[in-house]
Amino acid sequence: MSRPHLETHLRTQVANGKKLLVPYLMAGQSDDWLDVVQALAEAGADAIEIGLPFSDPIMDGPVIQEAAVVALERGTTPESALSELGSIELEIPLVVMTYYNLIFRAGHDRFAGRLAEVGVSGCILPDLSLEEMDDWGRAAECAGVDTVLLVAPSTSIERAQMICDRSRGFLYAVGRMGVTGERAEISHQVAEVVEKVKPLTTLPVCVGVGVSNPAQAAQVTSLADGAVVGSALVRRLLEGSGPEGAAEFISSLRQAIDTHG
Repeated sequence: MSRPHLETHLRTQVANGKKLLVPYLMAGQSDDWLDVVQALAEAGADAIEIGLPFSDPIMDGPVIQEAAVVALERGTTPESALSELGSIELEIPLVVMTYYNLIFRAGHDRFAGRLAEVGVSGCILPDLSLEEMDDWGRAAECAGVDTVLLVAPSTSIERAQMICDRSRGFLYAVGRMGVTGERAEISHQVAEVVEKVKPLTTLPVCVGVGVSNPAQAAQVTSLADGAVVGSALVRRLLEGSGPEGAAEFISSLRQAIDTHG
């Protein structure tokens, strides 16, 4: 399965003056989830983050936790999700987000190779620390999979530099302390974390956690290279919006980013 490589594609988009939009959805949370993936791509996503459901998602708030429960109850497994992803044609890169227990159980080389086989070129593992990622990092690099690392508002400059040096694909700037979820306002911590990491890396910097509506997406991308939007989309999907509703929401974000970001 051949799709654009995550880092190469995002760097090219940024170099061409584009602000990035990376929506997140949970694999297997509905019968039409693959149609949602296609709809997001057509609505203006630059990459799509696919959650692989896990029973103890420590970074995720109640909305994404609910989606994970729904997906697991529907029988979704890492393998079933990846097999389905490998069946669709897309012109933008895919990145999976999950937790290290699933990778450890599958085996580093096997999991990284499977991602590459189905055309997934990025992976986010929020519970895998910098000090413990050598084995996975080697396997991912050999398979051509970018491991996207996260920098939080509380991360020291020294540690942020180490994370920036090790991250691939893009740098995920966590917009506020706490779990994922919609917020009424963008935290002042967004500007702080972006200002911290921008001098430390040439990677695209995308802000996630708390980006909930078009105005906030535009606000975030006026500071950073892109926005990651998860809970606001997943909530709509849990409420039954389907591919059309998902595309309408992402289109509204895309328009706001392109106009004001």
